[in-house]
Amino acid sequence: MADQTLYSTDKKSKKDSIFHDAGEKRTNPKRTIFFILLLLALLASTPFVWYFAASRPVGKPGQVAQVEIPLGSGVVTIAGSLEDAGAIRSRLAFRIYCKLSSQGQFQAGNYDIPLQAGFSQICELLKTGKVHSEHNIKITFVEGKNIRWLANRIARETSNTAESVLELMADSEYIDSLIAQHWFLTGEIKNPDIYYPLEGYLFADTYSFEDGDVGIEEIFDSLLKQTGKILEPYRAQIEASPQGAHGILTMASIIECESIHDEDRKNVASVFYNRLARSMSLGSDVTTYYAAKVEIGERDLKQSELNRQNPYNTRGPGMEGKLPVGPISSSGRSSIIAALEPANTDNLFFVADKNGKLYFSKTNAEHSKIIRDLKDQGLWYEFE
Repeated sequence: MADQTLYSTDKKSKKDSIFHDAGEKRTNPKRTIFFILLLLALLASTPFVWYFAASRPVGKPGQVAQVEIPLGSGVVTIAGSLEDAGAIRSRLAFRIYCKLSSQGQFQAGNYDIPLQAGFSQICELLKTGKVHSEHNIKITFVEGKNIRWLANRIARETSNTAESVLELMADSEYIDSLIAQHWFLTGEIKNPDIYYPLEGYLFADTYSFEDGDVGIEEIFDSLLKQTGKILEPYRAQIEASPQGAHGILTMASIIECESIHDEDRKNVASVFYNRLARSMSLGSDVTTYYAAKVEIGERDLKQSELNRQNPYNTRGPGMEGKLPVGPISSSGRSSIIAALEPANTDNLFFVADKNGKLYFSKTNAEHSKIIRDLKDQGLWYEFE
């Protein structure tokens, strides 16, 4: 009996103990809530912890990484180049920084990136264009300028002569090799009436080269590659257009020379396309300057030059409903887009005053009145 009582007492005690433990778990949730909140806080802070860790400089003062930023690179490409060169810890973190701080307008070139630099310092360095080579040179080619101007610019900035630039462009085999490389170059540029085969195809921008001994072929290669990058988003549209790449760049070059402001260019394009559709001549003075090999601003044109027959001169005889035989200058992106996407207007005329302001009109009577008003105000070009 005593044994049974003892057994019963032990069993009860065990049950009581089990009941007591379970009660503690059910009636004390604070510890569980605390750990859940702590876990959530850790999870929420993880991206911030990662970002700040990934944003830390990678090295010590005096250490540098050489990084090449190709022409036309965006933030994604630049971030990858920086990470690949060991200049930053994470390309994603750099992209996030650029997005949050609205960074952009970085310049191409070869850079020495200090490894103790943070993202803000790296961005400022890439904006300045302070490249690592003491011999690195930059050449800026300007929109609306022609090949003769480009040849003189190359001669001024490098060891090449202007004559050697023009001689290379006259090399038929060299031009054939370029046609084979670039989709936007066609046999049209070999028309014997064309002054310079690559006129209008060398995109105006700022380019970096190792030193002044850079070869002309290397310069042309850089400019043509940039042209390809600019045109590629519009390739299907260009190839489907009646004008093709040659006609589009020819139209764009005239638009570039006829208008100063981007907002005017689509209206200028509209006038030219309207005139072509009606078998009218474009009547563009800038084509006559080019035909006469007179630089715009050098002097006023003579009436005899305006009336001279020339496949570039859209004011001359036999040019009704025709574009010039080829481009007359380099074109900016906005002029190329205008040539592809002109404004929808009924305008057939426009005229510029001596300050570059454009006046559009639908009829010859309106056009003539504008010209009379400009003459009265002393804003009209006078021809000898």
